[in-house]
Amino acid sequence: MATGFFWDERCFWHAGGNYAMMLPVGGLVQPLPGGLPENPETKRRLKNLLEVTGLIRELDVRHAAMVTEEDLLRVHPQSYLTAFREMSDAGGGELGLRTPFGPGGYEIAKVSAGLAKEALFATLRGEIDNAYALSRPPGHHCLPDFPNGFCLLANIAIAVEAAFAAGMVDRVAVLDWDVHHGNGTEAIFYDRDDVLTISLHQERNYPLDTGDFDDRGSGAGDGFNLNIPLPAGAGHNTYLEAMERLVIPALADFQPDVIIVACGYDAAALDPLSRMLATSETFRLMTTMVKEAAALLCDGRLVLVHEGGYLEAYVPFCGHAVIQELSGSRITAPDPMLDTFNARQPGPRFENYCSVLLAEMEDALIAN
Repeated sequence: MATGFFWDERCFWHAGGNYAMMLPVGGLVQPLPGGLPENPETKRRLKNLLEVTGLIRELDVRHAAMVTEEDLLRVHPQSYLTAFREMSDAGGGELGLRTPFGPGGYEIAKVSAGLAKEALFATLRGEIDNAYALSRPPGHHCLPDFPNGFCLLANIAIAVEAAFAAGMVDRVAVLDWDVHHGNGTEAIFYDRDDVLTISLHQERNYPLDTGDFDDRGSGAGDGFNLNIPLPAGAGHNTYLEAMERLVIPALADFQPDVIIVACGYDAAALDPLSRMLATSETFRLMTTMVKEAAALLCDGRLVLVHEGGYLEAYVPFCGHAVIQELSGSRITAPDPMLDTFNARQPGPRFENYCSVLLAEMEDALIAN
């Protein structure tokens, strides 16, 4: 068996609308090549790098069918799906906050969710050891009836609900290390005790009004949602400390049947939509930690679903490091910026401040 790599060319054809970064074009805002930060190049260049180094030849490369309407209705109401499909058929538009799409956008979003679903199903069926889904558009911000933050369908939630419906799982853990809070996934499972949601993110980045540590779930889900908001500039060591002190113990306590990672790379240094200082090694080592946890907790069942990351020249090196670690390959793509980003890491005083914040969160979890 091997690591499955799920992709589809159609995902690169998702249209990002008439934007210049986060600003609608018009008035004094001139058009910008590429439009939104969420454009095809980060994902396409990651796949290209896998091809050039040869790592892709060590992966089990697969495609996937679109998710079905039945799959979608487990998460999204019919009214939302109908509005999305009709606007897509009419040439595209924008239903929510910064979620533009062009003709056929509905079908492309169903392909993206299908990659996540099949990556999960193939892993649960034991056909592959673990999996990486190169999904686009992303999904972790999408609420059942409101798309936002570039996300049009809740890819991971759709895959998880399909696995529950098929009787393939009883307990699922979703770890989100995208730099932005995984508000959509959190909201969908907030009152559930069979899905543990963990979000490791930059505090008050996006959305501004979600992601607080005190938001722990409600009803049956009380204690099954964990937010770990980090201050801007937290850096490599703080990410690894957060994983060691908070994330891995939470996974161990929950004992999931499978771990799914919402794998965004926008915590990387110089990403235009964050102020963190993660490097390719940060993502590699976090993958090592969660892979080891999966080996201990759920027979290695681990699925990574691509989310954000907007530094086109650097995301491929982060993704390559993750997929190399996931697959156990010896094929490397040396990071040309690693020494520079390592030299820009925070000093001991700020790292100690971050460590105190993590200790406070750890103590609060123990007390509860």
